[in-house]
Amino acid sequence: MKKIILLICTMIFATFLAACGSSTTSGSGDKGKITVGGKDFTEQHILTKMTSILLKEKGYKVDEADSMGSTVARTALENGQIDLYWEYTGTALLVYLKQPLVTDPVKAYEKVKELDKKKGLDWLNRSEFNNTYAILMQANRAKELGITSLSDLAKYVKENPNKLKFATNAEFFARADGLKGLENKYGFNFPDSNIVKMDSGLVYNAVHEKQVDVTMGFATDGRIKGFDLVELKDNKQFFPPYNGAPVIREKTLKQYPEVGKLLNQMADKLNADTMKELNYEVDVKHEDVTKVARDWLSKEGLIK
Repeated sequence: MKKIILLICTMIFATFLAACGSSTTSGSGDKGKITVGGKDFTEQHILTKMTSILLKEKGYKVDEADSMGSTVARTALENGQIDLYWEYTGTALLVYLKQPLVTDPVKAYEKVKELDKKKGLDWLNRSEFNNTYAILMQANRAKELGITSLSDLAKYVKENPNKLKFATNAEFFARADGLKGLENKYGFNFPDSNIVKMDSGLVYNAVHEKQVDVTMGFATDGRIKGFDLVELKDNKQFFPPYNGAPVIREKTLKQYPEVGKLLNQMADKLNADTMKELNYEVDVKHEDVTKVARDWLSKEGLIK
């Protein structure tokens, strides 16, 4: 009976993985075949495409399995259904490895690297871009109210509890490193009637169009620039670091050591300003993801 259940679960997972946007990127394939995974938001689409193009140009045949949820991508990597994908240190630390919060970026990276090594997963170089949670306001609104930090926001909400509306997605509302943890750390509370839940992709438009005053977001999102938003300083260092890094199966890295070297070169060239600009080009200027990825790789000399 257990074998039947396991077989059914495996078939369901494989079907779901296929439905998550699996595609093949042509390449000579002389050096071998690599399956690159990715999650379902703009930054991940860009990273997945850059990784695929880079490996293809270097002689590998590349299969893409993009648009996955976080846990699906992680499970696919552990099960060998994908060879690598880009992950974030904070997500791995808190969600997959169930470790306490670590606010130091280097220590967080070293911890996930150490623990995942035992699982047969290798973290390659940590990029400088940090896609952590961010609390955002319109720049002119924040200036008008004199709010530059989360402590300023907490003070204002305590003195004016019903003045500001806050937008959040369901995950941020529920997570320990989300709204409730933030309120506990800074000692304030938005009234329930002033909290507006919506999809992650809508929160930026909501604050831009003045439907809400404050929103959660992500620090490297291109719409921060596009919508003239300002990130409030996390002066008490509540949010953990979410530095991006390629994570690859140990077996794959041993078989194709050059892949690790290529992705380390790519990771070393990425920083916060770069990711914001790339996300901006896709989300705000509506450039094609493949074009944005290829142009950046060419500009940086990673491909011809």
